[in-house]
Amino acid sequence: MAGMPTRGGAGTTPASWEAAGQEPRSPPGEQRPGRANGRRTVLAWATYDWANSAFATVVIAGFFPVFFKQFWAADLAVTESTFWLGMTNTLGSALIVLSAPLLGALADQLGARKGFLLLFTALGVLATGALWLVVQGQWALALGLYLLGLLGFSGSNIFYDALLVVVARPGDYNRVSALGYALGYLGGGLLFAFNVLMTLFPAHFGFADAGEAVRAAFLGVAAWWTLFAVPLALWVREPDGRGDRPLGQAGRAAFRELRQTLAEIRQHRDAFLFLLAYWCYIDGVDTIVHMAVDFGLAIGLAADGLMLALLITQFVGFPSALAFGWLGERWGAKRGILLAIGVYALVVLFASGMTRVEEFYAMAVVIGLVQGGIQALSRALFAGFVPPGREAEFFGFYNMLGKFAAVLGPGLVGIAALATGDPRLSLLPILLLFLLGALLLWRVRS
Repeated sequence: MAGMPTRGGAGTTPASWEAAGQEPRSPPGEQRPGRANGRRTVLAWATYDWANSAFATVVIAGFFPVFFKQFWAADLAVTESTFWLGMTNTLGSALIVLSAPLLGALADQLGARKGFLLLFTALGVLATGALWLVVQGQWALALGLYLLGLLGFSGSNIFYDALLVVVARPGDYNRVSALGYALGYLGGGLLFAFNVLMTLFPAHFGFADAGEAVRAAFLGVAAWWTLFAVPLALWVREPDGRGDRPLGQAGRAAFRELRQTLAEIRQHRDAFLFLLAYWCYIDGVDTIVHMAVDFGLAIGLAADGLMLALLITQFVGFPSALAFGWLGERWGAKRGILLAIGVYALVVLFASGMTRVEEFYAMAVVIGLVQGGIQALSRALFAGFVPPGREAEFFGFYNMLGKFAAVLGPGLVGIAALATGDPRLSLLPILLLFLLGALLLWRVRS
């Protein structure tokens, strides 16, 4: 994308967009102005995925939902605790959806993507570490801190994704994006495995019981997240903002550019089609992630078995994400994503006939093979559509759609479950999301 005119103030549009309706793609290896893309910079950027994936794995997917029900909200009815946890997740997603594009545009105006990333990281770290202090029965406080942790995690990802186009050349987007996801799977998996051992054998680690070990795990996530965010803070540089200006002036400019971006994305055919496709297929992916625990319980899998399945997905995801980066470089990101969508469709069909626990573990392996790959290649493909200087703003829209994901899917699953009375068959409607996503993605020129 270097070589096209750098976007100026509000109200200007690159001539190439006006003439062709699409931003020209950069030749492989060509750099954006101001990119620092040495190996140390790339590794420092990717290490942040290792850092914050601990929150996604240990807190969101692993311990918080179970510990909330069994410890902090033990006095509430099961349905009531489920309601409050669900509403907290919904509120966190809604806040990010509403604020992500504007935050991205403001960060671009100020040249402060890294600064915003570190600010949201601090919020997430402090909230996660504070869970150590929450005692049994304080479920409202636990949910409040969890909400702040979600905001810190999701908000930091907006600016982390946007920095991809700063640290990598266009020809390296697939490989570098995949490296980040691979390190995230490995780092989150290693810490989660250690924390599971802590809860299984608390006395060996100096804890009174498993409950104390889980609370210590939240404190460990905060320390892990902080420690491995340091390389990005020290070694990732970004281009300056658009001059020194007061925050209010930058905010007004961000609003103007946000309105213009909404109009431009609709005119930019490939970016618009990709975002529609991404919305559909990532909804299917996230629905499977969110429904996996309930699905496993429905077929008789115990809680410790669910933790093992999650670990399987994490460790299979590490080499698989790297492999998809290699595949994206040789096949192209679009073909790699289409392959992953096909695998997910087969997983749904396989789940509809599942009868044994061993089959659930097999499903966990297959999901691990493609989950990191579809996320990494999606980020890399979208990065190729982003005009210089608008990275955080455009990735604000990208992350907004990611937060809208798992909206249609769970509803379809719930309706199918009521209609069929069989949790295995309830996953079949997700095939529609994968099919629609694949059809839209097929039309994207890449």
